Amino acid sequence: MEKVTVIGGGAWGTALAQMLAAAGRETKIWAREADVVSAINKNHCNDIYLAGVPLHAALGATTDMAEAGQAELILLVTPAQFLRPVTAELSQYLKPGVPVVICAKGIEKGSHALMSEVLAETLPAAPQAVLSGPTFAIEVAKGMPTAITLACADEAMGAEIVKTIGQPHFRPYWTDDIIGAQIGGAVKNVLAIACGIVEGRAMGDNARAALMTRGVAEIMRYGAWRGGRAETLMGLSGLGDLALTCNSLTSRNMSLGFELGKGRAMADILGERRSVAEGAHTVGALVDHIEGEDIDMPICGAMDRILNQGADLDDTIKDLLGRPYRPELG
Repeated sequence: MEKVTVIGGGAWGTALAQMLAAAGRETKIWAREADVVSAINKNHCNDIYLAGVPLHAALGATTDMAEAGQAELILLVTPAQFLRPVTAELSQYLKPGVPVVICAKGIEKGSHALMSEVLAETLPAAPQAVLSGPTFAIEVAKGMPTAITLACADEAMGAEIVKTIGQPHFRPYWTDDIIGAQIGGAVKNVLAIACGIVEGRAMGDNARAALMTRGVAEIMRYGAWRGGRAETLMGLSGLGDLALTCNSLTSRNMSLGFELGKGRAMADILGERRSVAEGAHTVGALVDHIEGEDIDMPICGAMDRILNQGADLDDTIKDLLGRPYRPELG
């Protein structure tokens, strides 16, 4: 797997491609934006999404999916809600047997599908894996120490992927729990927006710690319902990712919540950004999916009301704090 294509030229895709190119892999980025491709090829930078990081001279980019499909390993790093059309296009060019690694986090609107389920429909013949965990793109691009989950049902295939992408400063840990490895990364984005609101409203560290811990309970409930394993949800792709994303305004999701907490309008915040805060899209799909089910996810429900139903922030916080007392476990 020496020839790798990263599908998606955002911050995370660029960081992964930079790491692989620096490790000597023949690496190319596919991006839809011509300005991103031009900047990478001509100036060896992606200042739109990953400013301040000089890119490896051998790292190239293309807008041509036919060219992108001529790889021995594919990393999918498009936003979750765009994964289906992008992989449908990729299916026309992907060589048989080439593994595809899902690096996007989220739940598809309408279908409620995890990204692995989308891939099973659009690229049914491709061996698939999931890469998820506590990763800020800028730190990976700079070669700072990172550990992450690599989920693959085939252990031998997982070992080959780890051999390709693993570095001393980038340590993938294998599991066969593809479902569990996706749940934490999807739900923690919603919780990170909530933690950002707590920060923006200056509600204190106690409140953020409480929200994170009760958020873990929601991740565990939803993960168990979908078939993920508890040990995966408590590992790098679950608790680890939650801890990172809910404690730093480097997170797109937490920073979105922070601005909401300060009283700014959602449309104004999003109008200033080209990057995607996946939690804002995932929350609607998540809450819609559990409707009518006996799955208690009050924080995610509150976030859906704030983000998608125009609920008043202070009233929603008051409602959460006024919930009946209950045992911690269960």
